[in-house]
Amino acid sequence: MNAEVDAIFPPLVKRTTLIVRSIERSVAFYRDVLGLAVWYDDEVVLSGVGLAAGAKGDRTHLVILKAENPVIGMIGLLEFTSPRLPERATRSRLGVGDIVFVMQGRDVEAVHRRAVAFGARIHAAPHHFAIRGAAGNMISMTSLSLWDPDDFFIEYNERHERTP
Repeated sequence: MNAEVDAIFPPLVKRTTLIVRSIERSVAFYRDVLGLAVWYDDEVVLSGVGLAAGAKGDRTHLVILKAENPVIGMIGLLEFTSPRLPERATRSRLGVGDIVFVMQGRDVEAVHRRAVAFGARIHAAPHHFAIRGAAGNMISMTSLSLWDPDDFFIEYNERHERTP
């Protein structure tokens, strides 16, 4: 693209959609444990064209959750209701092709307590670490690593220092 078009339409990541086993359980996790809010909730009948799963006429249930910003950083949850998609085995390690959601929020200890009460698999309890930021300064955080109900991996960070 040319610079003029980039200035008018800068690229952004608006949403990531996860294919889930149970929309109700996944919504409860992202809403009640991580604090996202439901923005959209409806049935979607597939056209059979754009999504590399399912077929024309398949029925799905799509819920989109939002964080603080209502335009970017949303998470979609998509359950295939008719027909159901086959399940895959539970994972305990990441590999090529997997994703890591990195989220930032407040009170990582409270998120940890809610995740444990929910029954989420915790990979690493809240722990402190420092990392060099893009500007070269050190950033201090507390991080929680956990799996959502469908084995998507989440790194939830609470940042302790604001950097310019």
